[in-house]
Amino acid sequence: MFELYQLRYFLAVVETGSFTKAAERVNVTQPTLSAGIKKLEQQLDVDLFQRSSRRVFLTEAGTKFVKRAKSILYECNQAQVELSAVVAPSVLRLGVLRTVPAKLVGRLLADYRRHDATVIIELFEGTEQEIQNRLDEGSIDLAITITRGQEADGNSQPIILLEEPYLLALSATHPLAGFDQVEVQDLAQDSMVVRSRCEILSETSRFFTDANVRPRLAFRTEQDERAMQMVAAGLGVTVVPASYRVEGVVKRVLTNFHYRRNVGLKRSPHPINQDTLKLIESFTQFAGSQNWQDIPIKYST
Repeated sequence: MFELYQLRYFLAVVETGSFTKAAERVNVTQPTLSAGIKKLEQQLDVDLFQRSSRRVFLTEAGTKFVKRAKSILYECNQAQVELSAVVAPSVLRLGVLRTVPAKLVGRLLADYRRHDATVIIELFEGTEQEIQNRLDEGSIDLAITITRGQEADGNSQPIILLEEPYLLALSATHPLAGFDQVEVQDLAQDSMVVRSRCEILSETSRFFTDANVRPRLAFRTEQDERAMQMVAAGLGVTVVPASYRVEGVVKRVLTNFHYRRNVGLKRSPHPINQDTLKLIESFTQFAGSQNWQDIPIKYST
């Protein structure tokens, strides 16, 4: 029978779409991860992935197995939580969307620790899909992430912490920095810094392509902080949520670019024990009472 580490390997590949990135995620070498996946496929007697030179895709059997893998890990996580609760202090397992600015998250957690210093907070950072997977499998209790209507349990609305548009980020010395709004055609000869974990990356690319504007690719990174520093250095421009604040970077409205996002709190859809539920309610009430809307949205610097 398969082992839990094989399920974690499998879900890491599902999340990242790559054996290389999945191996980095679970801190093993790629040959080790590939061997674990191969062993899992042999034990299940099915192919879970279709491999190509650039990306891997789930087979029909693999797609069906995702839900089961999450369910098994959820039950194991719940058992661990219940046993740990006997001897351990209060722990809140919190997921954080990696594109929420670190300063906002740090400020919230520092304030909450002053509010209740007895709670231990364990953080998991990930993309929107990675966060949702952790909620589904029960390895985190609560998440600060993008909210899209009702939560997965269908019974409650997520708590909205921040509503914001996406803006064009430029160096403060950029020739267009003095304008309130920037036309996409004005960026035809510019260079682009690509935030590869941006939730609207494909929509942004389509926006430029539809306008027949194709800026040169200057830099591509998963690290938003590094991307913003490169923008500040004048390497190129990028698109960011309005809440990003970096010295040397200004944000301007990109004409006809109307994308927005809501960032809020989402709970795990699974039943939660009373002790953890009290922690979630306490954190949710505290986070909801903070002033997340004090960010200059239109033309922040």
